[in-house]
Amino acid sequence: MRILLIDDSPRVAQTASTALRSRGYAVSIAGSVEGAEELFASLAIDLVIVDVMLPDGSGLDWCRAAREAGSTVPILILTARTAVPDRIRGLDCGADDYLVKPFAVDELVARVRALGRRGPRWTDSTRSYGELVIDRDRRLVSVRGERLAFTPREFDIVALLASRDGRVVSRDELLDSVWGTSTERSGASFDVLLARVRRKLGERGIEGAVRTVRQVGYAWTLAISKHA
Repeated sequence: MRILLIDDSPRVAQTASTALRSRGYAVSIAGSVEGAEELFASLAIDLVIVDVMLPDGSGLDWCRAAREAGSTVPILILTARTAVPDRIRGLDCGADDYLVKPFAVDELVARVRALGRRGPRWTDSTRSYGELVIDRDRRLVSVRGERLAFTPREFDIVALLASRDGRVVSRDELLDSVWGTSTERSGASFDVLLARVRRKLGERGIEGAVRTVRQVGYAWTLAISKHA
């Protein structure tokens, strides 16, 4: 999972990036709106952390522009402003969450983890991949109009992978998404679920939808054909 951290404070950038990288996240840092736009356009960003006050503009304006351009990447506003109206403005600009400075590193990581489990927001309730349709609202997957018998956790795996539009999702992120902090969390159980997902898709003629990227994670290989 790649995070874009937009903050002009070297101290904050170092503290946050060190904490996130130690948890396995890739972090790209920008100290200005201009730098953020360059990185956001050139990298496959999965989540953005943005400060409100930047030397060449406002993080809120950047957030609003990203949403108006159609981006659905999760955005966390990071700022020293504590007043409730300031928080409301941040959320109204399209941010998903708001964290006030000074922040506890563990809380920052927890919020990033929670936003990462959501993945990018789908603007439509369904996505179609040829004969396969994923319906997020009704939590079902169908092929040629026939519903596949996915369990809730199997659906969560498919939905998260598909939401990343071909980008690799780490094994740990998938485990967090499916089990969260549950004591049931198990790599072996995940392997069983993923094998069942592949089998159920294969039985309906959908082969190779989930690609394994060795020592990295998994990626959804099917291309969107239309919005249903």
